[in-house]
Amino acid sequence: MPMVKISKPETIREALAKMQEFQKLKINHISEKLFPGVVNHEGEKWAKHRKLINPAFHVEKLKLMLPAFRDSCEKIINKWELIVAERGSGELDVYPDLKQLSADVISRAAFGSNYEEGQRIFELLKEQTDLGVLMLQSVYLPGMRFIPTPRNRRFKKIQDTIHSLLNAIINKRKEEIEAGEAVKDDLLGILMDSNLKEIRKAAGKNNRNQHTGLSLEEVVDECKLFYLAGQETTSTLLVWTLILLSKHQDWQERAREEVLQTFGNNVPEFEGLNHLKTMSMILYEVLRLYPPVMQLTRWVHKDKNLGALSVPSGAIITVFVSAVHRDKEVWGDDAEEFKPDRFSEGISKATKGNNSFFPFGWGPRICIGEKFAITETKMALSMILQHFSLELSSSYVHAPKNLVFLRPEHGAQIILNKL
Repeated sequence: MPMVKISKPETIREALAKMQEFQKLKINHISEKLFPGVVNHEGEKWAKHRKLINPAFHVEKLKLMLPAFRDSCEKIINKWELIVAERGSGELDVYPDLKQLSADVISRAAFGSNYEEGQRIFELLKEQTDLGVLMLQSVYLPGMRFIPTPRNRRFKKIQDTIHSLLNAIINKRKEEIEAGEAVKDDLLGILMDSNLKEIRKAAGKNNRNQHTGLSLEEVVDECKLFYLAGQETTSTLLVWTLILLSKHQDWQERAREEVLQTFGNNVPEFEGLNHLKTMSMILYEVLRLYPPVMQLTRWVHKDKNLGALSVPSGAIITVFVSAVHRDKEVWGDDAEEFKPDRFSEGISKATKGNNSFFPFGWGPRICIGEKFAITETKMALSMILQHFSLELSSSYVHAPKNLVFLRPEHGAQIILNKL
């Protein structure tokens, strides 16, 4: 199978924009189970799912989720304050806590009043993801998934349990909606409301198409995707941000000063988060150097011209995001350095308008949860900077590892100092 690597911004833009010609790579059975939902669909099915999911990520809905972000962040802040209480400082690997924070936020935002049930589902999803990654790393032979190995049996058992728990929550919500109860303002409630409106709209037009809304199984898959994409994207962005701010004390001070000027010691609110210019610059620079996903792939189902390239049918097109993000021709000789000032006049100015910054993808398939991830990260970072100063421990080993998402292989050992 031929592989074509592309790095020119105009070629990348074309490949990511023309989703009919350049489709998502067909993934194997394990990946499909780990990353279900809208990310794997094409054509009309993708359009339907995207349309029904979009309302859950509108700005007004994000505002309603801010209390969930705050509650989850307060749990981590309280835990860290206990660690530093005795001596005023303490060292710990913050990465596990940041993963827990992100999972907690997603659980509250996705399931609201069903938060505890959501937590149980996400614990199982984490175990299944860890199992799946091990399976993806092992030698794959056709038919391996049908062999009843302990790992395969456990993977299937988790899959069945997750579906059973989600089905119970969704059916209960469905009964509440049908009984006339108000729709809950969590991701599941918004998704179900959007789905129900679409079905009723089709019924009003006498549309007999059975596939107008999402099936129960499809709603389950989108809930799984909320967790897997949301938890990993935010936790990796947060951990690399804390690592880099621990290394670059000047930027840590600038970010803290902005947070204190905007919120004082009060809980951050939505409008204020949107006006944190210095923090936005920092997050863009972190995403440039450490994008959550290191590469994007597409496949060509018929012979196609891509810029000056002639791409044969069946070819896989690969965009190495990190390579483009560190290209000295675009970013200058300091492309490898952490310099948030490059984003002081926005993304377009920083990239000279040539589409060389796409940490969340680009085109119609750009990550639907981008604003969710950025808002959650800004909330968490603001609250952390209100309470602690950060130093990088001498025990920290810099080892980014690309394992589906870009993670610090040996954790993130940071010294917290109480302010």
